[in-house]
Amino acid sequence: MDPEKIERVYTSYAGFYDRVFGKVFHEGRESAIRNLNVQPNERILEVGVGTGLALPMYPRHCRIVGIDVSEGMLARAKEKAAAHSLDHVELHRMDAGSMQFNDDSFDTVVAAYVVTAVPDYRKVVNEMIRVCRPGGRIIMLNHFSDGNRVIAAVEKALSPITKHLGWRTDLSLNTVLEG
Repeated sequence: MDPEKIERVYTSYAGFYDRVFGKVFHEGRESAIRNLNVQPNERILEVGVGTGLALPMYPRHCRIVGIDVSEGMLARAKEKAAAHSLDHVELHRMDAGSMQFNDDSFDTVVAAYVVTAVPDYRKVVNEMIRVCRPGGRIIMLNHFSDGNRVIAAVEKALSPITKHLGWRTDLSLNTVLEG
């Protein structure tokens, strides 16, 4: 998947992303954040923050840094942060495969529905590990390909279409973890 194409695709999605994908992914985001048990002053990196759907879900006693490659998505996230007075949030345009943060910068790194939407998931996962402090947490929410042969065959058949739309359906969790 071409990085420039991904940026263009997600920028084109920015205007309707919340309406289309907001409800689909809401439960997963909300559950993950609720179960984080965020501590006061904890530094959390949200990789692929998109339109900022999850930003209002985080407690205000932590610091959130959100990054995204899409300027259009970030513009929506900035609007959301301003509308909700989220002073504990900062947002940056940045490639998740080459983050501009020091090693061990964050207590928690969250990547919701990102790993299958980047050109090189290995680079992104390695960067998440690098910027997460020792003993910190890395949370990945994602759909990964299914071990069921019938479903896997359908996902593989759909892969050329979904790649064109900006994500892939043929990536398994085991492949990512073995990475």
